[in-house]
Amino acid sequence: MKTIVQTMRVPFLILPPMCVVVGVACAYRLGASISAVDVVLILLGALLAHISVNMLNEYQDYRSGLDNCTIRTPFSGGSGALPSQPEAANAVLLGAVATLVGVAAIGFWFALRVPEILPLGVLGGIIILTYTRQINRSPWMCLIAPGLSFGLLMVLGTTLVLAERIDTATILAALVPFFLVNNLLLLNQFPDLEADAAHGRKHFPIQYGIAASVRMYRVLSFATAGVVVLAVGRGDWPLWSLLALLPWTLTLVSAKGASEYGKTIGQQPQFMAMNVVATVVTPLVLGVTLILG
Repeated sequence: MKTIVQTMRVPFLILPPMCVVVGVACAYRLGASISAVDVVLILLGALLAHISVNMLNEYQDYRSGLDNCTIRTPFSGGSGALPSQPEAANAVLLGAVATLVGVAAIGFWFALRVPEILPLGVLGGIIILTYTRQINRSPWMCLIAPGLSFGLLMVLGTTLVLAERIDTATILAALVPFFLVNNLLLLNQFPDLEADAAHGRKHFPIQYGIAASVRMYRVLSFATAGVVVLAVGRGDWPLWSLLALLPWTLTLVSAKGASEYGKTIGQQPQFMAMNVVATVVTPLVLGVTLILG
């Protein structure tokens, strides 16, 4: 049981609630009558989706031998649970399948009321099933898949379920976690570059190198800030939403660390930690300001 829980990567499960908060805030601004039961089910589905992809990734990385080669940091390299407890592998796979079935059940329940969410759910399921073995072999798909899942699918899906429609303000709000989560996974790939390349992965840092990846990190970071400024300037969000730029500034520090330390950034966990904090807190602040503003 301890191994199963470890492969869920519980400390990272704080991200789905932040994305759901943004979606709920957008639905609230659209005048939706928000049901607490719906919010709980949406949150449960988001958590199960994250758990499923985490457990499947842990299982497949263990089976491929990658888990035995990575240098683990608090933010990358997997949990290391299965190499130390290999007899739990089948249970972890079963857990990944069971949580994915749970996600599908919740999705179909909502699709009966709002059929428009079905394509979002199908796309999310495909990403979960193909992330480790297929998506990680395509530099650009691997770059955008995390943000697509947590940003666009979770935020837009939440708003669509609760308000049964989305608007420009919602799309712009979804872009904030889209850019940030892409950067979160991009930076976390730096310490594993050599091990990943040896096991057939071909994500962005492997294909284009560390220097290009740092430049991409900066592009995505400033795109996040640009969306915030644009949405406030257009009047889509309240002026208070500019407060989201405060935690966002941590990405600038992370970018500096990535530029300075490159693939050894795992030995400087403060930069990776700032990246995580920015990714989690920026959407939270945005969601709160959208509700209160």
